[in-house]
Amino acid sequence: MAFDGTWKVNRNENYDKFMEKMGINVIKRKLAAHDNLKLIITQDGNKFTVKESSALRSIEIVFELGVVFTYSLADGTELTGTWRLEGNRLIGNFKRVDNGNELNAVREIIGGELVQTYTYEGVEAKRIFKKE
Repeated sequence: MAFDGTWKVNRNENYDKFMEKMGINVIKRKLAAHDNLKLIITQDGNKFTVKESSALRSIEIVFELGVVFTYSLADGTELTGTWRLEGNRLIGNFKRVDNGNELNAVREIIGGELVQTYTYEGVEAKRIFKKE
């Protein structure tokens, strides 16, 4: 339940290089870097609800730990995969529908911040959120 709450993006690390590796064009990368993303996360047992709102879109994602689901990134890239809980970390293993390449994600609370780490084709990026 540590993830429960409202989280607002505070800063990014290597996010532009990550998006470039994902094939996102420069205009969308610039917009995404300043999207003011807010996450509202609630957990009920193994079920998570994540409400994302940003300058680019608003969407609600509901998933259960270990159950495969499909998710679309803000640029339209479709992913399929699962989240699992390992200790205090949410671990996401996804594959792009268009090319089968893996995108891995980790969500963890470090020093009171929500840190999302993404890895794609050897490029790692972080988005760090502060609780509102």
